[in-house]
Amino acid sequence: MFLIYNNLVNGVGDMKDLVALVTGSSRGIGRSIAIELAKVGINVVINYKTHEKEAREVVSYIKKNYNVEVLCIKCDVSKEEEVISMVDTITDTFGRIDILVNNAGICKDSMFMDKSIRNFRHIVDVNLIGTYLCSKYVGRIMKKNKMGKIVNISSTNAIDSYYPESVDYDASKAGVISLTHNMAIEFAPYINVNCICPGWIKTDMNKDLSIDQIDKEKRKILLNRFGTVEEISKVVVFLVSSKASYINDTIIKVDGGRYNG
Repeated sequence: MFLIYNNLVNGVGDMKDLVALVTGSSRGIGRSIAIELAKVGINVVINYKTHEKEAREVVSYIKKNYNVEVLCIKCDVSKEEEVISMVDTITDTFGRIDILVNNAGICKDSMFMDKSIRNFRHIVDVNLIGTYLCSKYVGRIMKKNKMGKIVNISSTNAIDSYYPESVDYDASKAGVISLTHNMAIEFAPYINVNCICPGWIKTDMNKDLSIDQIDKEKRKILLNRFGTVEEISKVVVFLVSSKASYINDTIIKVDGGRYNG
């Protein structure tokens, strides 16, 4: 198994025993992560809640282009019973889970004073509670096997980019960072737990931004552009490889550099 991890990034060696669960992988960053993992020979589990058509398309794309096994599971990660069922299905199919990428997340911007408690809780339930639940039940398997990699997807909104209209999203993603630190302690010494904080990335989540808003945000970025989903997913592949074997409990910003002056 060590040799499998050692050859991950270079894409050589027999890696068919590795299994990765990527939550929220029907679209956007999650889709790209699943594809990048498949590229290096890792079997992947595509998780979705509502976008079944897109999830099936990801499965078809991976099966057509890469020699790996793909499983597609509908699961609301904020529901404990559904997470338990998803994990059971994966272990029944593959017998193991080696990599977990907690990517599933939602954002519903609205004016600070107009936010409802119901919507606020929904954001926290998916983004934070969902990350905890998946980590809890997958982590049990990894601890038993005495190895594993967990990558949480947070946001620079949790560090240095604040928007009152996204206060619920920002709070949930700050919680993911805190959860990362505690999980690294809980799962030591067998599981590496790290967190990626993307900045502005070109995805459907921000496709409705106005040209003026895009230009305003780009001026705050040292590279003067939004990132691509591949620029996030390639960092994930690095973190789950042996090349990052001594990286643990680390928060990595991938935002092009931010200027707050």
